[in-house]
Amino acid sequence: MNDALQTSDVRYAWLLLAHQLPPKPAYFRVKVWRRLQGLGAVAIKNSLYALPAGEQSQEDFQWLLREIVEGGGEAAVFEARFVDGLTDQEVRALFDEARDADYEALATDAREVAEALSADPETWRGRSGEFRTQATRLRRRLAEIVAIDFFGAGGREPVEGLLAGIEARLDQAERSPEQEEAVMEAKDVGELKGRTWVTRRGVQVDRIASAWLIRRFIDPEARFKFVPDKGYVPEQRELRFDMFEAEFTHEGDHCTFEVLLAKLVRPDRALQAIAEIVHDIDLKDGKFQREEAAGIRTLLSGIAAATDDDERRLERGGGVFEDLYEFFRKKRD
Repeated sequence: MNDALQTSDVRYAWLLLAHQLPPKPAYFRVKVWRRLQGLGAVAIKNSLYALPAGEQSQEDFQWLLREIVEGGGEAAVFEARFVDGLTDQEVRALFDEARDADYEALATDAREVAEALSADPETWRGRSGEFRTQATRLRRRLAEIVAIDFFGAGGREPVEGLLAGIEARLDQAERSPEQEEAVMEAKDVGELKGRTWVTRRGVQVDRIASAWLIRRFIDPEARFKFVPDKGYVPEQRELRFDMFEAEFTHEGDHCTFEVLLAKLVRPDRALQAIAEIVHDIDLKDGKFQREEAAGIRTLLSGIAAATDDDERRLERGGGVFEDLYEFFRKKRD
């Protein structure tokens, strides 16, 4: 992890590369642009690119600087802190937006594979090797994006779930009947009582909704813990949700709320309506076309804008989902 990736109360240090490229040949300009994209750099201004400060970033920029100079251009690398104008959080948002665009492009390709695999396995089992190759390529692309996802953009979790679903579908098709019978059932809900539920800092819709579901229907005494996006090792009696390598997270084209609901909560039409709203907001694929999604998205965005405190976000967001549940429950009745 880069040296500058600290908690939100510490100012970031950035490496900036400024360059001036010769007008010709055109391919050289394209080459430099592609190299910058591959490093995960974002444009602050025209011909001014940033990376979080760190040894690896410095080495990457120095090699690129050398290429630019050898190609007849000019370049300089310097370390900076933003004092006025752009804020650290605005620069960080540029990185998140760039990586979310990468994740969305990957998700589009993954959905095509997942849709093909949603048919009866007998129609595609003979092509499982071809699909396995596609899944491997998608997984490699994901690893490349994660390597330059310096701040843990939110688009990663849905793609992780899509790829996990594809791989699980292929594994299921390739298992023998005897192996299929040996697959373990989901944990008994009783084993989940009295746990600490861990998720990423900066909770948004899926994590807020999932925390409400956990405390409301799974474990009323649940405690929540908020940790960095990467590198967290769970302690005893901790369960992770909606984060990388979590016990409960995206699976296939299902968000974490949908996974928790399907595995741990008895069928409930009011909760299913909420799950469809959360899905449409979180995955942005318009699967259910819930008319309520836009309003709930605005409410939760307002809560996130009003406070950085994750406990407070869960408290206020939980009230939204409690009222929403009562609305759908009474509407059903």
